[in-house]
Amino acid sequence: MADARAVDRTRSLFRPDTPSTLRADGVLDVRRPENGPTESRAAQRLMRFGPLATIYERAWRPLFRLWMGVSGPTVDVERTFAVRDLGLVDDGTRVVLDVACGPGNFTRFLAESLADAGRRDALVVGLDASEPMLARAARDTARTVRTDSTGSTDLADHVAYVLGDARELPFEDGSVDAVCCYAALYLVPEPMRVFAELVRVLRPGGRLAVMTTVRRGPAVVADAMATAVRPSGLTVFGAGDFTDALHRAGFEAVEQRIHGAAQFVTGRKR
Repeated sequence: MADARAVDRTRSLFRPDTPSTLRADGVLDVRRPENGPTESRAAQRLMRFGPLATIYERAWRPLFRLWMGVSGPTVDVERTFAVRDLGLVDDGTRVVLDVACGPGNFTRFLAESLADAGRRDALVVGLDASEPMLARAARDTARTVRTDSTGSTDLADHVAYVLGDARELPFEDGSVDAVCCYAALYLVPEPMRVFAELVRVLRPGGRLAVMTTVRRGPAVVADAMATAVRPSGLTVFGAGDFTDALHRAGFEAVEQRIHGAAQFVTGRKR
């Protein structure tokens, strides 16, 4: 069960008109029934398949490394990238949003990193559209206790989970210090709309970090690959799609790292 303080802090970040129901599993449900069902192709339906939440980190998530090639970074290295790219070592980082968080493995790692940096007042919010994924995330987080020089701390004190649509984030403009979306934008409907929402909720001076697909090789081959996977619900992005969007939004320190057919993009909002 999520800590009441983490839930209350998360709700304080929401837009005033956001409906929110605290479910029995401790997840905040902000879905709007009037919006109707979301687009659901094979990739999106798979993310809502209950058993996948159990094997996600061990089996499904590593499959993305096939896009990066044998020399691509491991999941542990990806997490190191995120800590750096999100500026979690900076004193100003207090609220972090992890969009499309799945079963919460990455969300918990970010919370642990902030705790290691001495951010006792940090809050990490994971958002996803999958009920099974978030139910697993809430259970695992409730069981996680960290012990350091100051004693034992329940990770749930600093983590909250939100069930909602990333195309319409419930948060106020400029309400979070850092926002990330790793290995998910290529799966979601309307990914560029989701990306615009990541930019909107980030405060001036805050940092954004994304890891997703990228087209590589000759244009004919890259276009053919992107077309072949599109019916399944997967998107393969152009090399400039996200860097160009960040520059247009006035971001600075924009950086892109490409490993195989995967890209890491980060930047700081002016």
